[in-house]
Order: sequence, then structure tokens, then C-alpha cells
Amino acid sequence: MIRNILDYLEHSAECYPDKIAFADDKDKCTYQELLERARVVGTCLAQRTKRRSPIPVFMEKGVAAVTAFMGVVHAGCFYVLLDPKLPAERLRQILVTLEADLILTSASYHKQLEKLAFTGTVVDLEDALEVESQEEILRSIRSGSMDTDPLYANFTSGSTGIPKGVVVCHRSVIDFIEEFTQLFQITSEDVIGNQAPFDFDVSVKDIYSTLKTGATMQIIPKQYFSFPVKLLDFLVEREVTTLIWAVSALCIITTLKGFEYKIPTKVKKVIFSGEVMPVKHLNLWREALPDAMYVNVYGPTEITCNCTYYVVDREFAPGEVLPIGRAFPNEKVFLLDEEDHLVTDEGVKGELCVAGTALALGYYNNSEQTAKAFVQNPLNRCYLERIYRTGDLAYYGADGNLYFASRKDFQIKHMGHRIELGEIELGLEKIDEIVRNCCIYDEEEHKIIAFYEGEIDKKQIIRTLGKTLPGFMIPNVFVQLETLPVTKNGKIDRKQLREKYENSLEE
Repeated sequence: MIRNILDYLEHSAECYPDKIAFADDKDKCTYQELLERARVVGTCLAQRTKRRSPIPVFMEKGVAAVTAFMGVVHAGCFYVLLDPKLPAERLRQILVTLEADLILTSASYHKQLEKLAFTGTVVDLEDALEVESQEEILRSIRSGSMDTDPLYANFTSGSTGIPKGVVVCHRSVIDFIEEFTQLFQITSEDVIGNQAPFDFDVSVKDIYSTLKTGATMQIIPKQYFSFPVKLLDFLVEREVTTLIWAVSALCIITTLKGFEYKIPTKVKKVIFSGEVMPVKHLNLWREALPDAMYVNVYGPTEITCNCTYYVVDREFAPGEVLPIGRAFPNEKVFLLDEEDHLVTDEGVKGELCVAGTALALGYYNNSEQTAKAFVQNPLNRCYLERIYRTGDLAYYGADGNLYFASRKDFQIKHMGHRIELGEIELGLEKIDEIVRNCCIYDEEEHKIIAFYEGEIDKKQIIRTLGKTLPGFMIPNVFVQLETLPVTKNGKIDRKQLREKYENSLEE
């Protein structure tokens, strides 16, 4: 029985010792090299900190970061990627939460690290790699490990303004990756093109699908997503077969008409998540790569990547809703209404809740927020059964699939009506001239604000929306943008849009 993700690395190193495991634009390593380096780093760290401690990895994503992660795990600890490009205040907040006594970094990041006023031990990866691995230490750590030991923590935004560290254990990742790789036929023949930042849970699917199957992961430079020509050249030259990307990353290629330049014909699997995939962009991908498998996956960080999936098996018209599908094996996904009654009727919205091994251990060093989000299943009074309340509204379609409706906090009260902003966004998506859109609500002025990309004026949008939406759902303000801002995780940046709107009011 697999109880530690290092079993994946060791098995692949045994089967494919000389095969490239991970590569970026400057570096690469084979499975055997990765295993040997990780054991050395693990020995170094184990001599400096306690087991099951958080070890921040202060470096940008790349082969070196993967080596650091595996070294941390060998030490019996769990890793937290700290991106040096994040604001210093946010990094300090994370370090305060972690109370870590050691940081693993690289000499090239010392100047940025100095700004954080970290008072613990700083270990450079380059120095750690000079240590000799000690079998006795590593064996002792491994023999005392459990599958419920934490593996990593990813920090997400918190409603209080303080980042929340979602802690995920080995067993949750193992359970998910076993099913994920089997469902989508990821094998040692695949080349995974990594888009997601390493402090975002989409990258967990990239890294551990690679380690489990003996595939190769090509780490795409972030800047390439601003230059579709370079991005498509990379996909073709590195012979990438599998994309596990945020929706916005896929839309960059189609928005900028990248397929007119080059089509990465080796791509056979396109798995997307993070937000609703606009059908017009999906159709452009399917037109360019008609033989590829397209999968819509859904799930927050707190349930280890994803809890539902839908393999696209038919044509969808622009504006038509794409299902989020059904639950992954060994995960229970269900809907609760506002009175905590089970929702099963077609078309009736409820909060999407998840139970099972996939649930995170909670928020690190934050028992109050953990208690709010990870609660006892109100449908079960007989024994302990933790569930995670996602805050997302969904419903069942006539086909039995689940459909995402909106965030609970995207539901507004406007002109006496309860309105889902997602429904307005869907109406805007049906307009051919609109490439992408996003809506926010100004509670003080009682106005719906629509931001959009596309060559079309306000009057034409209102006329078109009036054909499908009631008057009280027509946005009051329209803001045309050349490009909608996105977060580092590839989602539309609603916070930045709100700031842009508020600043315009002050001018």
C-alpha cells in the first residue's frame, strides 16, 4: 500500500532512471538525479528541524523547486512555496502564520529574503546539495511516517485579509492522483506542460501525475503566456501531450488567435479548471485539436485539487452552460439548501459540499477558520463525518450532471431581486462580439458593473441582453477593457476590477 508520495518517485526512478523527469527553460533532471538530490537535501534538513514541520521554499518555480520539495518530504516535513515575486507584506504574513524556524532558498534570492526580516535558519539549496545523504536518518524518518502526515500547504486569500494556509496530507494526494491519472489515461508516454504556479494547487496535478506515472513535466516560463508565439513554439518543441491549465491560460491562445500561427498537434489531453470555460473559446480549441480529450474539472484547494469532472462529449453553443459533471471516485459531493436540507431536484440550487479522504487537514495555525469551513455533515448525526462547504452554488441538470451556478457571495440583492452575477456573465458570453467578461456589484450605489473585452458599444449590448435577461439584470455600468486582469493563478482578478472601478469614481 502506498502511504508516502516518495513511493512514486522511487518507483519511477527504478523504472526510468535516465529519463527526464522535470525540465524548465534552463535546467533539467532525470528521475535518478532527482531522487539522489532529494535524499541529500532531506538529510541536510532533517539535521536542522523537527519532523512534520513546515519548511518554506523561497524560490521561483522550476526544477530546483521540485528538488527542494522532494528534499523537504524526505526530511519528514511539509513544504510551502513562497514566490519571491509576491508582495513582502503577504510573505511576512505567511511566515508569521507558519512560525517556521527554517527557510530553504537559493543564494540568488538572498536580497529579497532580507526584506522579510526572517530570524530563523536559512539553508541554501546549493549548500544542502553538498551534504552526504545518511541512510540511517532517512530510513528512521520513513519508518515513522504516516499517510496522514502533511505534504504541503498552499496559502489562499482569507476573508479577514490574512492568507489561509490549506494543509494537505499524503493520503489525500495519493487518493486523488491514483484516480486522476487513471481516468484521463496519463502514462509514462505523456509530456505534461506545466502552467500553474507552484503555490497553486493545479500544479499538484502536474507534479504528482508526473511522479506517479513516470511522465516528463516541462515547466513553461511564465512570461511565455504573454507571447503566444513563444508559448506555442515551446509546446511544439517540447512535444507536450497534456495541458492541465487554468481557463484563462487557454483563453490567452484563442483570444490572440495563436492557432493561426501554429497548432501543437501532439496535445491529446486538455484539462481545465479555475473558472467557467467560455464555450466560444472551448470550441476554438476543439476546432484546432479535434482529437484531443477535453475535461472540465472543478474543486477548491481545500479538497485536494478537484472533486468533480466532466469529459466534454458533445458540441456546446456559445452561452450554453458546461457541466462540472460528477464526483471523482472516493469523493462524496452533494448540495445543501439554506436550511441544510439535501438538494436533489433538477434545477434547484444548493451549496456544493464535499466529504471524503480528499479533504484538507484544515488551515494551518488557524483553528477558528478551520472550524467554520470544515464542519460536521448536518445530514449525519450518527458519527463524525467532516465536510467542506465550498461556498459555491450548483444544481443538477436533466442529464444528471452537476452545473456550477455561482459563488454564494456573487449572489446579490438588486432592485428587490436575488440575482446571480454568473447568470449575467453567461448572457454577456452569448454576444458574439464579447470575448470575455466579468461582473461586480456596487452595493452602495446599487449598480451592476460589467467589464468586457470586445469591439461592441454599450447600447448594442443592452439591446442584445434585453432579449434574454429581465430589465433588473441588465448591468448599469459597462467598462470596455483591452484585456481583463488576471491573478497569478490565472483567474479573472475581480479585486483589481473593483479597485479600477472605485478609482474611476474618485477621478
